[in-house]
Amino acid sequence: MVVRVSTGRALLAATLGVGLAVTAQAASYPDIGPLPQLKIDKAKAELGKRLFFDKRLSGDAGIACADCHVPEKAYSSKKALSPGYPGNGHFRNASSLVNTAHKNVWNWDGRIGTNLNDMTREMITEDYIMNMDMRIMQERVKQDPLYVKMFKDAGYGEPSNGSVRKAIPEYLKTLTSTGAPFDTGKMSASAKRGMKLFKGKAGCIQCHNGPLLSDLKPHNTGVPENFDVFMDPMNHQAFMAFTMFQGIPNYRNLKRDPGYFNVTLEKKDMGKFITPSLRELKYSAPYMHNGMIKTLPEVVEFYNNGGGKDSLKSKKLKPLGLSAGEKKDLVAFLESLSGEPLTGPKHVWSQPYPSEYPVIENWTQVRN
Repeated sequence: MVVRVSTGRALLAATLGVGLAVTAQAASYPDIGPLPQLKIDKAKAELGKRLFFDKRLSGDAGIACADCHVPEKAYSSKKALSPGYPGNGHFRNASSLVNTAHKNVWNWDGRIGTNLNDMTREMITEDYIMNMDMRIMQERVKQDPLYVKMFKDAGYGEPSNGSVRKAIPEYLKTLTSTGAPFDTGKMSASAKRGMKLFKGKAGCIQCHNGPLLSDLKPHNTGVPENFDVFMDPMNHQAFMAFTMFQGIPNYRNLKRDPGYFNVTLEKKDMGKFITPSLRELKYSAPYMHNGMIKTLPEVVEFYNNGGGKDSLKSKKLKPLGLSAGEKKDLVAFLESLSGEPLTGPKHVWSQPYPSEYPVIENWTQVRN
């Protein structure tokens, strides 16, 4: 009996010790919780919505913001790699735009940390994305009577490229998570156990914290390269255009995505990417900056194994030793972070646009 009592006390002490350590770890990071409310100008947001789904904002009127950021996919790309501008490919997965208005840094490599106005400008003007001269875009918008009215009603006056860069971010404010079990307090028992793992044994909260469940900082987790970037000429030419313009050394021979190295040009930052938000994960597969992980259980397994192989991998990552049941609970918690799909008329523009700019099917084959 004495042995049993002593053993029981030892187990209790050990359990309490682990519990205290878990609590201390979670308390040292910003707590996960609901997102703050955003003030939205309805007229400006409605204008931004029409612009977001309008293919005429791209150079050959062939691609809209919504072609890469698909509503049914939580405004992320359908495939591992985003489609990019017609006649071109891309080298990254277009990340979800849900809750992007709550961020203060954008792009997988974190190269824009000013505001969504600047982010909007880059997406519209970058040659491998929408390839639009904003002076031409302004004239196209001016030729549309409905736009003329909507710009005036929104208080912008005459349509301008500066107003476009303001209206789209106003629309993006409407893309905020709503109705997630995590926020409504309706998580399953499995999800609740998963949240304890998330904050404790699994250590997810080290990087996935705050209302967005992201520290918005760069980390190298050893995600394997997607060699479709380098094997597909269309994707590779986009990669080359990007790395050349960004001044990446030896870009012609580079066979990995530089990530945050693009910002600092310091070797220690090679392969680091900004921590993505975990909200709306149910809809936004495939995962990671290059779409290399297809499902949530695979994501959990990736981190259970301590991440991938990379000499510069974060020291925060270690094998977790999660049981099958624990991994299932963690997935249940991650799924509880997804709310109602933002695919209805409040968020999606479905009315037709004028078609005075015929799309060029494949501009690489055009001959004068």
